[in-house]
Amino acid sequence: MNATTILIIILIYFGILILISNIVSRKKSDNDTFFKANKNSKWYLVAFGMIGTALSGVTFISVPGNVGSPETQFSYFQFVLGNAIGFLIIAKILLPLYYRMNLTSIYSYIEQRLGIVSYKTAATIFLISRTIGSSFRLYLVVIVLQRYVFDFYKIPFAITVLISLILIFAYTYRGGLKTIIITDTLQTVFLVSSVFLTIIFICNSLEFSPIQAFEAVKNSNYSKIFFYEDYLKGTYFIKQILGGIFVTIAMVGLDQDLMQKNLSCATIGEAQKNMFTFTGIFVIINIFFLSVGALLYLFASKNNIAIPTDLLTGKPRTDLLFPEIAFHHLALIPSVVFLLGLTAATFATTDSALTALTTSFCVDFLNMDKAENTMKNNQVKKRHLVHLGFSFLMFLVIIIFNYINDASVVTMIFKVASYTYGPLLGLYTFGLFMKSKTVHDQFVPLVCLISPAICFLISSNSVFLFGKYTFDNELIIVNGLITFLGLLIISKPAVNQTKF
Repeated sequence: MNATTILIIILIYFGILILISNIVSRKKSDNDTFFKANKNSKWYLVAFGMIGTALSGVTFISVPGNVGSPETQFSYFQFVLGNAIGFLIIAKILLPLYYRMNLTSIYSYIEQRLGIVSYKTAATIFLISRTIGSSFRLYLVVIVLQRYVFDFYKIPFAITVLISLILIFAYTYRGGLKTIIITDTLQTVFLVSSVFLTIIFICNSLEFSPIQAFEAVKNSNYSKIFFYEDYLKGTYFIKQILGGIFVTIAMVGLDQDLMQKNLSCATIGEAQKNMFTFTGIFVIINIFFLSVGALLYLFASKNNIAIPTDLLTGKPRTDLLFPEIAFHHLALIPSVVFLLGLTAATFATTDSALTALTTSFCVDFLNMDKAENTMKNNQVKKRHLVHLGFSFLMFLVIIIFNYINDASVVTMIFKVASYTYGPLLGLYTFGLFMKSKTVHDQFVPLVCLISPAICFLISSNSVFLFGKYTFDNELIIVNGLITFLGLLIISKPAVNQTKF
């Protein structure tokens, strides 16, 4: 498929999203619509749409690409099982708390529990964490578009990033969450369809029946799931499970993005039904993504296709194997299916994150949810400016990351999350389980800075300090624990024992 065809498909795709946005926000585009979707979202739409948000282009490209390494294979599924446990914990513990308090921003809990400085600190951590994480995810799809489309037109990388963010801004700035719930549902349809259709297309190319494909994947050198042999390695089973649980609690349950969608349901029962349904689909779809990875490597081996190299470093880049095969070694229809799936996966994550970042800043720092502010005429215009500001900030982060990245994006995202989300984990753990204590509020930012710094030193020197032990996703547990201990050090008895 040539660059012009890809570009036309992308423009049609975004045209549809912008049209949906205009239809959804035609009647109403106020802050209640943007922040909470008027609190009347259907749980099944939220559940299905969350698949696209949770998976992103990272799962679509980077996870299948990682399958080819003998050190990883299907080990990511251990992490997915931990994710599933984390989702269930969120549904049973955090969601009821948020609904009891009737929150718009989930960080308002910290204000009531620990104080205003702690609250602003938690919200700031989210803004930094989600900006970095979402920028990394968008970066992944932009490098694909750059390599296979915009390089053909000699358009610079920075312009490609800018165009992508302008298109996202165009269909999210008015309707916000109400628009996102509809567009994410559509994008998830594209994503899920593309996974199954890609498997069918590759199996046909390899002349595999479904049973033969299953046997080929099972008997290949890529399908090992559970790694019990060496607890020092990052792929060790217990480390992946625990990492998956706590990364999920932090990156989903303590993250305004996915929780904002859950809080748009009318009742806690519908929100929990959404989470349980979402969890089951999430686990199943990840099995298929890993299977796609194994089939891609089998296809590449049979057809002597080399892993593409990074244009800057010259090193093999497994993130590019899927697009390389889809665009250059499959027929037109499979290429279109891949493109729609990739675009849907990545932009469903980015548009959702941009809406959540805008919501958090407007509510947590500009107090737009307060009664005295909701009726002011300039609030919508101010929200538009905030939305634009975060779009530009993501642009800067992607440009910087393009110059320094030399690792698989999926690895980088969870590595960064271990540092940025750990303090949130510690703050909420202290708030939920130390109800007879509060903190000296003014010292909380210091604790939340020191904890990631200590974790960085520990992780950087773990081989020396702990006998060749390598930290992986479980580093977020250490980070949360250090934050929790720091909060204990600056704690004091609560005047009135909290009910939350």
